[in-house]
Amino acid sequence: MAERELKIKLAVSERQFREIKYYFSLLHPESIVSGLKFAYNRQKAQDGGYLILGRKSLVKKETSMLTRDQARWRLANWKSMIKTYRNKGYSYPTISRIKKDIKFIAKLSNKK
Repeated sequence: MAERELKIKLAVSERQFREIKYYFSLLHPESIVSGLKFAYNRQKAQDGGYLILGRKSLVKKETSMLTRDQARWRLANWKSMIKTYRNKGYSYPTISRIKKDIKFIAKLSNKK
């Protein structure tokens, strides 16, 4: 792979500049790209208002805006929902937590 030079202009403090320079000198390019992708996705979630640490943010993102009818439909078509969630990259424990919340939402509808 050919080496290429990258110049970036950032408005940072002296401490931040030294820290960035230090990390860039030690990390492999793959690690830098991976870290930037993580930071980008985290910022996107924070801007979207659904950033909560850990798995909860994914569960909340999938269930917070569901209506009762949507929850019932998802439970009735659960196999296709599993496929959708796996395509999004969710783990089975996360999918299980999503299903638990969807069941709760659907159950609320039976009482009202």
